[in-house]
Amino acid sequence: MITAADYLSAIAADGAALAAAATDHLEVAVPSCPGWDMAELVRHTGNVHRHKVAVIEVGGTQRPEVRRPIAPPGGPSLLTWYREGLALLLDRLGTFDPETPAWSWAGDHRVAFWQRRMAQETLVHRWDAQAAVGDIGPVDPELAADGVDEWLRVFLPDPDGAYQGAPGTVHLHRTDGEGEWLVELSSWPPVVSDGHARGDAALRGRAEDLLLVLWGRRPLTTVELHGDPAIVEGLLAAPQL
Repeated sequence: MITAADYLSAIAADGAALAAAATDHLEVAVPSCPGWDMAELVRHTGNVHRHKVAVIEVGGTQRPEVRRPIAPPGGPSLLTWYREGLALLLDRLGTFDPETPAWSWAGDHRVAFWQRRMAQETLVHRWDAQAAVGDIGPVDPELAADGVDEWLRVFLPDPDGAYQGAPGTVHLHRTDGEGEWLVELSSWPPVVSDGHARGDAALRGRAEDLLLVLWGRRPLTTVELHGDPAIVEGLLAAPQL
């Protein structure tokens, strides 16, 4: 079970690792984010962090009017700005009660939602930064499994979209610990259930690999695929971070 303290610890560690990877590499291309260089990755992640600081400070369950942060164009000032925003985020997420109302696009209007979301956001973009410089650190297996669950339950049922792929079920099986999910894609929104079950297709692999495949960071061949690949292709066509 991932706790609020676990999320904060992950944000701090992955946030710092992202900055470390970006130092002296701001002009390096980020292959996992096509069209971005490292400076844009830092700018994007810093903007997300500061936006959530503002959302938490405003509070409530209605979407707030929050001014978009203005990041420095690059150089050491960009990294300083990023680190300051990371510190602000950690302070607000750690100071406010997790049950405090704070708007989210997903309908879970609590600070607790943003603790989880920012941990997963920062994890993936830390991986992007480290992959760009060829020095990728490990992903905590339990945090990765939590990320798989978040992707399936929060991102997959996009209220602005509808499933365009082949109907059927996909079973995801984590091989490095407890964690199995069955996704029913014959209706929208999809139905996600926990536990072992037979699907029309199945993906098996470490939690880290499953998470990064879902987010389009690693190829599908990273994990074992069984059954109908067309259904998996439909699953993976969901929005990307």
